[in-house]
Amino acid sequence: MTPEERINVAVYENCHRSVVHIETRGDSTSLIGRVVSSEGSGSGSVWDQEGHILTNYHVIKGASQLVVTLHDGKQFEAKLVGNDISNDIAILKIDPAEESLFAVRPGKSERLRVGQRVFAMGSPLGLEQTMTSGIVSSVNRTIPSLSKRTMRSIIQIDAALNRGNSGGPLLNSRGELIGMNTAIASRVGENSGIGFAIPSATILRVVPQLIRYGKVRRPSIGIESIAETSRGLLIVSLEPGGPAELAGLRGVRIVRYRVVLGDLVRTDYSTADVLTEIDGERIKSVDDLLSTIESRRAGDSVIVTLRRGDDTLRVPIRLTEEAPPAS
Repeated sequence: MTPEERINVAVYENCHRSVVHIETRGDSTSLIGRVVSSEGSGSGSVWDQEGHILTNYHVIKGASQLVVTLHDGKQFEAKLVGNDISNDIAILKIDPAEESLFAVRPGKSERLRVGQRVFAMGSPLGLEQTMTSGIVSSVNRTIPSLSKRTMRSIIQIDAALNRGNSGGPLLNSRGELIGMNTAIASRVGENSGIGFAIPSATILRVVPQLIRYGKVRRPSIGIESIAETSRGLLIVSLEPGGPAELAGLRGVRIVRYRVVLGDLVRTDYSTADVLTEIDGERIKSVDDLLSTIESRRAGDSVIVTLRRGDDTLRVPIRLTEEAPPAS
C-alpha cells in the first residue's frame, strides 16, 4: 500500500467501532386526523463509555423511538438526554450493559487548515460503516439552524456526504473527531461536493452541558431587537426586566397621541442607545453581538459601550440564562 492508503486504512480501523447507525420512528397526525407513522435514519458517534451517543438534533427530531446499532450489529433502544437546537446537536443514551464501547477521540478544530485531509464516516443511504475522504474546502462558514439562528465556524468539506451521513464523525488523519457532518449544499439532496460539519470546538462546549443539564445554559444580554446602522447597533426593544433594561439601557420610545379618531402612535428613535462595543470588541452586526455573548456564560459580566446622544457610556451588565427556543 502507498503511505496515503496506509493512513486511510488506519483511520478506518481505529475509528469505525466508534460510529453508530441511528434509526428513528415517530407518529404524527395528518390534516384529516389520521395517525401517520414515519421512519428515518442517520449516524452518530459513541461519546463515552457510559453510553452517550453524539448526533445531530435534526436526525432525531420528532422521534418517539430511537434504535442505535453498534459497529458489530448489536442494537439498543436509546433515549434523548438533551439537545441544542441552535447548534443542531443532540445527545442520546444507551445502556451498554456488559458491552465494551469505543468512544471517539476529540481533536482541535481550531487548528484546521484549508487543504487538510479529512474523513467522513456514517451510514449514507442506510449503508452502515461507510467512509469517504476529502479535504477541508473552507473554514468559518455560516449556515442556518432549525431555530433560525446562525451556526458559526462551520467546516466546509468536499468529502462525499449523502442522506444518512448526518450526525456522523468528521475525522482528521490521526483519527480524531474534528467535526460532525451535518448538511450538504444540493438541490437534489445528494452529494454535490459541498458538505458542512459542526466543529469539535462547538461540540466540546455544548455536549458537557447537554449531559449535565439536558440543555445549553446559553447567556442572554436581554436585548430583544436591534437595527444595524453605520454608527453601531441601535437598540429597538429590550426584554422587560432583562439584564440590559436593569442596567439602564434604552430602546426606542413609543409615543401615543390622543386625536379625534383615536390614538396616533409615533416611534421616537432619538432616545435609543447605540451599542458599539462589548468588552472592547467592536460590534458591527447582529452576528457579532450573538457570537460575542455566546462566548460567555450565564452569570458573567460584560462592559457594554454605548452612544447616547453625544455621550459615550460604558455600562456593566450581568448576563442571565436565555430561555431555550421552542422545538
